[in-house]
Amino acid sequence: MSEHRRKQQQPQGGGRAAARKAAQQRPARGAGSGRDVPTGSPSGPYGQQPPHGSRSEARRAAGRAPAGRGAGRPKRFINYPRGEKVGWKRFVPSWKLVSGTTLGFFAMITLGAGIGIAMVDKPDANKTAKAQNNVFYWSDDTQMVATGGSMNRQIVPIGKIPRSMQNAVIAAENASFESDKGVDPMGIARAVWNMAKGGSTQGGSTITQQFVKNTYLDADQTLKRKVTELFISIKLGVSEEKNTILAGYLNTAYYGRDAYGIQAAARAYFGKDCDQLTPSESAFLAAVLKGPNLYNPDGGIGSAATPEANKDRAVKRWAWVLDREVEVGRMQKAERDQYTAFPTLIEAPEAAGMSGQIGYLVETAKLYMLKKNGIKVEDLAKGGYRIYTTFDKTKVDALVKAVEGTRDGMLDEKKRPDTDTFVQFGAASVDVKTGALVALYGGPGIDKKHFNNNANTSGVQVGSTWKPFVLAAAMEYGTQNSKGKGISADSKYMASDLTVINNRAGQPLRDGSGKPFRQKNESPTDYGYVTLNKAMEDSINVPFAQLVFDVGHDKVREVAKSTGILEESFDPNPNASFALGTSTPSAIRMANSYATFAASGTHHEQYSVRSVKKDGRDVPGFDPPKAQRAMDNSVADNITKVLRNVVENGTGTKAKKLGRPAAGKTGTTDKNMSAWFVGYTPELSTSVALFRSDPNAEKKELISMRGVAGIPSLHGGDIPAEIWTKYMKEALNGVPESKFPEPEEIGVIADASGAPSPSPSPSPSPSPSPSNSPSPTPSPSPSPSRTGGKPTCKPWAICEPDPSPSSSRSPSPSPSKSGGRPGGATNGGSGGFPIGGSTGG
Repeated sequence: MSEHRRKQQQPQGGGRAAARKAAQQRPARGAGSGRDVPTGSPSGPYGQQPPHGSRSEARRAAGRAPAGRGAGRPKRFINYPRGEKVGWKRFVPSWKLVSGTTLGFFAMITLGAGIGIAMVDKPDANKTAKAQNNVFYWSDDTQMVATGGSMNRQIVPIGKIPRSMQNAVIAAENASFESDKGVDPMGIARAVWNMAKGGSTQGGSTITQQFVKNTYLDADQTLKRKVTELFISIKLGVSEEKNTILAGYLNTAYYGRDAYGIQAAARAYFGKDCDQLTPSESAFLAAVLKGPNLYNPDGGIGSAATPEANKDRAVKRWAWVLDREVEVGRMQKAERDQYTAFPTLIEAPEAAGMSGQIGYLVETAKLYMLKKNGIKVEDLAKGGYRIYTTFDKTKVDALVKAVEGTRDGMLDEKKRPDTDTFVQFGAASVDVKTGALVALYGGPGIDKKHFNNNANTSGVQVGSTWKPFVLAAAMEYGTQNSKGKGISADSKYMASDLTVINNRAGQPLRDGSGKPFRQKNESPTDYGYVTLNKAMEDSINVPFAQLVFDVGHDKVREVAKSTGILEESFDPNPNASFALGTSTPSAIRMANSYATFAASGTHHEQYSVRSVKKDGRDVPGFDPPKAQRAMDNSVADNITKVLRNVVENGTGTKAKKLGRPAAGKTGTTDKNMSAWFVGYTPELSTSVALFRSDPNAEKKELISMRGVAGIPSLHGGDIPAEIWTKYMKEALNGVPESKFPEPEEIGVIADASGAPSPSPSPSPSPSPSPSNSPSPTPSPSPSPSRTGGKPTCKPWAICEPDPSPSSSRSPSPSPSKSGGRPGGATNGGSGGFPIGGSTGG
């Protein structure tokens, strides 16, 4: 037999043959071989051991042989999904995996926190002691004023800070300060939760956390910043003396009045060094730390921060701080009982460069910034912003000249002290094509102790300047007499004095005594039936008092809102007086609203800031507001046609001196409490308001203007129209004259029943009942007092500035190409209008 066919005898049951046979056994189900192999049986008896020389090979073969599910796979560091399990059980982690993962997670967190705490630097109050300026620019990018920085921090040691101040702040803000570790876990949890919901990352903070926050000069509320603040606070809590932390906080906190730090605050509010503060004064400063914009008795920015509201909050907070000191054992009850009178504050120091109109312009721009972008007052106080406004210096100067020149020429406080004192002026001017607020007149000046911005104040009824909104609603939506079609200004309504006004059901309105309500004109003229165009020309009340019921109060509100009037300034009552101007928008809002008529129904929300930079970078959110369609262009152009007639032939003829196409409306309220003129050209829309109120009175109320400037009954066509014309002449000097669009025919003639000529519209509503009276010369009619109810902001409660336009986008009624829609109900306006604001600008 040949050599290669010769086979060496092997021991039975073991050796290489056994190894080969073991390797050839059929793999179990799920093995990685992927094929079946015939299974061999050992030659010898079970359990017989192979010779020593072949044992290692047998082990290797056995290791390669799969022994069940998952056999033959390499061993993983993390056994998940679990290979030895079947079905859903493969995805149930083992206790080893769970515990190992948990321990690993906490180990990583601890390690990361330790590294983070080790890497952050402790804050240095001295590095933040220099306040930066905010620089405001005119529309041509030249500098208007640099504000802030006048009250730089002056760092004082803890020994100079009286114990009363330390006790007040600890009691009010962080009673556990002396024992805590520098962080508030619950406050951090709230901050994280708010951030997860997309809200503010701010939460409750300890004094340590507040100190750390104060040392950040940027205002970004980001997760990175909050984590960094947390690490620094923990580091301070375990490595710094509490006195050092408390002194750092009091030296970096913002107290209002441009005062950063306790020493600057003591000088700003009390004219003394901080070591001379009394416990009562210390409690006040601790109260202001709650939020200077809302607790500084001078007032702040925004509609909620009036001087009256702030004073009330400050007094209550001051008393609470003192009581809290007793509660936490930092003041004796007997000592607390000594402090019953609110501490006396010195007058706020005059800000450099804020004389004349500059203070009002800066305030308006700040208000717009706060509402538009969410920048905080405290952030603005830190400075570093470059604010580019829309204010045109030439136009601002022209408006000041027109107001003050007319005032000085017509008013004489010495000659007529009973009538010519406390006369207030407010005015605003808006670019028709963009909505940019180019000029305003807010008063004599903050430097003259006139702190209220009359251009941005709600609380003064607008009188008959409201009537165009009633007519526009009738043109847009129609009346119950026009079968859903918009009506023409040639429609005739009863205009005679003391006419009974009917509701939509044709029933007479009732006055307080239950008798039929009769609408009064200023003149007792027996006009009979006149067109709405004529009624607007002579500012007759009766036709519009009836028209508002025929078209529906809610439709008038909708039109007014679409032009930028804020719902909060509406008279909420569905009465006849609503049509005659018992609502109280600001001068800025009225100028912007009439600009919608000038722009053929396109509305641009007013704005006062073009762009903002911080640290050389653009701050987002200051793009000009987008144009919105407020009403059909034919409606707006026909309103312009009617208002041009007011200037040419009616109560606004003083505006004819402008010498170029102009439209406008006069407004006078009951008892001559206010007088307005609002008008526009194709380029510029301007409003002028006149009223009387003592700016220093505790309770601000309107005073009648009868006899002002020697005029027995002052109207919007007098001083306001004079100011408007003088300003517009200078503001438009050198601007090429342009014409208004020619209006297209609109609507149907929907006369009230009883009119001398038949109306093409069937089924008219019952007509108002005229009352015959003597017929002297017609004169414009002031708006009467309400028959019931009060507006949201009652006159005169002088209300604060409008919210910023950024938060007050007006819903726009869809244009009606078919001539209008059915008139609406009479009770209530459409809800859901966003109020935010304004800002001014």
